[in-house]
Amino acid sequence: MNKQLWTGTSLLLVALTPIIAAELESHLLPRYQLEGRKPLAYGLTDRMKHYRVPAISIAIIRAGKIDRVEAWGVAEAGGRKVDRDTLFQAASISKPVSALAAVLMSQDGSIGLDDDVNAKLKSWKVPKSEFNGSVTLRRLLSHSAGLTVSGFPGYASTAELPTIPQILDGAKPANTGAVRVDVEPGSIWRYSGGGYTVMQLLLSDVSKTAFPELMYRMVLSRIGMTRSTYAQPLPERWHENAARGHHGDGKMVEGRWHTYPEMAPAGLWATPGDVARFAIEVWRSSRGESNKVIEKASALEMLKVQKGAYGLGFSIEGEGTSLRFGHGGSNDGFKCNFVMFRESGDGIVVMTNGDNGPNLANELVRGAADLYSWPALKPETRKAVTLPAAELAKYAGTFEFGGQFNGAQVRVAFEDGRLWGYPPGDRPRAELVPESAESFIPLGDTLPPVKFVRGAQGQWDELAIPSGAKAKRIPGK
Repeated sequence: MNKQLWTGTSLLLVALTPIIAAELESHLLPRYQLEGRKPLAYGLTDRMKHYRVPAISIAIIRAGKIDRVEAWGVAEAGGRKVDRDTLFQAASISKPVSALAAVLMSQDGSIGLDDDVNAKLKSWKVPKSEFNGSVTLRRLLSHSAGLTVSGFPGYASTAELPTIPQILDGAKPANTGAVRVDVEPGSIWRYSGGGYTVMQLLLSDVSKTAFPELMYRMVLSRIGMTRSTYAQPLPERWHENAARGHHGDGKMVEGRWHTYPEMAPAGLWATPGDVARFAIEVWRSSRGESNKVIEKASALEMLKVQKGAYGLGFSIEGEGTSLRFGHGGSNDGFKCNFVMFRESGDGIVVMTNGDNGPNLANELVRGAADLYSWPALKPETRKAVTLPAAELAKYAGTFEFGGQFNGAQVRVAFEDGRLWGYPPGDRPRAELVPESAESFIPLGDTLPPVKFVRGAQGQWDELAIPSGAKAKRIPGK
């Protein structure tokens, strides 16, 4: 998962009342609704065009069962339509699926959750560091092992692929840095795809089995994930009905998609239906209703917060009826997400073949949360105020972020009597609606709320976002 600038619904329904696809297709919802105004709702086809996402496929889970699987759009511009069996890169959803195999191997005693992984690694070792703590399987799975390298960009179809030891050492032809311990293991939560790549090698070394075969035997085949594979590059037999990745401007990724030898953190190809089967199996196992892969105690350990807001492979959010587990995914040209509520067994999987997919997926998930009366994930209602057009025009300008955001710019424009924010990159603009003279909320998912700060001359010289990052107005723009 790459670091990004931005971090980041009501019908009364009887439980399990069927929702037809057409209702969801016309009920995509923004992050914010405005108090006292007609609720905003978008149509799926229009939003796919707006975000330049060629295809989206979903699975709806209700009470621990797949309720429906739907697919819209095309694998590539002018190409074949996607269907329920179309494969998408699952990106970082690969992590919780591969974590399931790791937990199974800990359950059967092959690997200790809290043992130093160097005791079992054969083809490579975690280099010694100045720190005393051990790199353990539990810490690898919960992103608390102190290891570097957040995510991976993948490799073009024509590129030479590195071995896993080369990736871990940052040695050519690897395109990322070395995976090393640079903070005390167990001391902090820090997302590390590098740690999951260590786990990939650990499982293969212990089982003496290639990782794709291991995952098929231990997880995919047991759950019935028949349209899923960790094989990288994607075998030819899967190509015909695989979605192609697309950038934010709508152009296809060169070579159709990237290859990810970092299979455990990023290499799974799957359908939403198969990801739903995985989520359901973990949920049922945690309730003692299934043990196709792991036992109840192991499933509960996966769904227990270990560090930060992360279990063993899953992000954990909410409490009470809103408690849920899931994971997002971001590969080049593919974006996806899934979430499942612990109490009800309701959930959703969304997979897209466009870099603006998270914006589209978020709107669809909010619509589903509203239609199905889920206890969380719905829009937030905010109160807007009215500012004169002459005042709105004074906010216009270009603002530049420094530091970790490397000069990313947001352009604010007064157009058609309204204020618009243009985010960095190839994402569409969003209208900025004032809550006060300083604070504005976006009617769209490409921007977070923003706050303007006046300078010494009384001009709006600074723009701030909730993460704390600040952007300075560029003079003359």
